[in-house]
Amino acid sequence: MQRVLSDQLSAHVGETVRLAGWVHRRRLLAKVAFLVLRDRAGLAQVVAGPEGLPGEETVVEITGRVVANAVAPGGVELVEPSISVLSVAEPPPVELFRPALAAALPVLLDQAPVTLRHPARREVFGAAAAAVAAFRATLDGLGFTEVFTPKIVGTATESGANVFALDYFGRPAYLAQSPQFYKQTMVGVFERVYEVGPVFRAEPHDTSRHLATYTSLDAEFGFVADHRTVMEVLTTVVRAMVAPFADVRLPENIPVLHFSEALSLAGAAPDEPDLAPEHERAVGAWGLREHGSDFVYVEGYPMSKRPFYTHPSAEPRWSNSFDLIFRGMELVTGGQRLHRYVDYVAALTARGERPEDYESYLSAFRHGMPPHGGFAIGLERFLARLTGAANVRETTLFPRDLHRLAP
Repeated sequence: MQRVLSDQLSAHVGETVRLAGWVHRRRLLAKVAFLVLRDRAGLAQVVAGPEGLPGEETVVEITGRVVANAVAPGGVELVEPSISVLSVAEPPPVELFRPALAAALPVLLDQAPVTLRHPARREVFGAAAAAVAAFRATLDGLGFTEVFTPKIVGTATESGANVFALDYFGRPAYLAQSPQFYKQTMVGVFERVYEVGPVFRAEPHDTSRHLATYTSLDAEFGFVADHRTVMEVLTTVVRAMVAPFADVRLPENIPVLHFSEALSLAGAAPDEPDLAPEHERAVGAWGLREHGSDFVYVEGYPMSKRPFYTHPSAEPRWSNSFDLIFRGMELVTGGQRLHRYVDYVAALTARGERPEDYESYLSAFRHGMPPHGGFAIGLERFLARLTGAANVRETTLFPRDLHRLAP
């Protein structure tokens, strides 16, 4: 008998079917018991005798007849069941049948193989899959090609800051902080590229917004006018990613502030080199209050705080780069890149670095690269803002930070 999923039962009223999944909950009464089975599609109620029911999280197959019942999940339930145990489970460390998990974050993370089974936890990572699918579909529709770049590199992407070093057959190497160098190189091949993959940052910060590794949604493309071209594409992508979520406020035009305006609005000193978290919150509040938008672009960050490959604006102090603030937190960094070899040599030299150390990267610019730019979205931070999670670890499957290497 072919397996039927819980959300298909209503089409089989009066028939005998086979379900398979986990025992989500047991409700034992005097003469009858209700077993709630969980599978990938949802929940199904089974009416059984009060004796011998397998415990929560036991994996079972159940054959029974489908009958209508308006108060059961999906309006149907299984009666006259025959239950076969496929895998016996120990009592779970938390009660997964509760509407909310009554456990502190360390418990959720330590017991992740089980706590991730909770419907609310599964919903978060279902949203992650949907967001990545929208990212891919939107860029595919805009003529982008997906690429897959190395995660072990010979040169630190961000000028040596916060890298994980490793021994690569007796030579120094690093875990990639981003696919930046490779995605720029691939602009010379496909013109428009994107990648979904892990990046690694040796972050010394123990905060609710930092991780040592996260999933980065990167895009890079050629023949841009400036960073505003990049912002237009990013807006299209973000609009698709948040489309299923009715509570996200995304107007037709996302408000834009210059970095200096953002500092002033946040009450920060005009010589601050970057926006602190409290400044980002002030910018986010302004966007919602003045424009009804959960998103705000901040453009023109100081060149001193941007990587060497960033293109300067007409006023050299400022850059043709931006951050996208989502509900008071930086979500995306992007901008226009340098595209001429001589400009890279000058930029690296000015920062006290040796161009020859970057030769494998710079070689692409020796052979003609168009004006280009791109952006990177942190998936886990996006989910945290989307769901209102207080800590980005809540929206990370198996977080890695200063203290955590398991599970």
